[in-house]
Amino acid sequence: MKKKCIIAPSILSLDFSRTSEQLKEVNESKAEWLHFDVMDGHFVPNLTFGPDILKGVKKAVDKVMDVHIMVSDPKTYADIFIDAGADVLTFHVEALENMEGVVKLCKHIRERGVKAGVSLRPKTSVETLLPYLEYMDVVLVMSVEPGFGGQSFMEDQLEKVRVLRKEIDERDLDVRLEIDGGINDKTAVLAVEAGCDTLVAGSYVFKNDIGKAVDSLLCLK
Repeated sequence: MKKKCIIAPSILSLDFSRTSEQLKEVNESKAEWLHFDVMDGHFVPNLTFGPDILKGVKKAVDKVMDVHIMVSDPKTYADIFIDAGADVLTFHVEALENMEGVVKLCKHIRERGVKAGVSLRPKTSVETLLPYLEYMDVVLVMSVEPGFGGQSFMEDQLEKVRVLRKEIDERDLDVRLEIDGGINDKTAVLAVEAGCDTLVAGSYVFKNDIGKAVDSLLCLK
């Protein structure tokens, strides 16, 4: 089941001296989602945005809030960010002890009326997720080490995308396949060819003309 491609600009790369202007440009662009990275300084070596920032952004932008929590305690923070306005809530498989815990949290997120996403660090095997994909609405493949924006694309992560695409299609699952890290007009071609239908792009969108950058990603075949 081929899905329409969705672009999710990452506000990790927003120019905060031009916040209102850039959020307005995002709002007027063809991007359907806005990617919101939450980092706790523990699971990853960086601190970013809290729930009050999400509430403010949600008021300013009429997009699906695609919230990615890179935190050591996703069970606690899931509800905090759902309450703040997440429409999609993605957490890391590595932050929980086992797949039973991952499935339980996915079910809880769905019960709250939000799409459940699971993300993988580059060194994490994709095979652990495969038997449990029906509990997920999104799988987010990290094509950089999570923690900082502006990193180079790790092309070897596309093999995970291919494995996931095959499994999702063979089982006819309604799961979006998202990629985040080093996405631009060139690496996006590789990601889409491998099977991604949802592209997170930070620097490429916010350091260029936002509307044109989004359009260039949507024009990929």
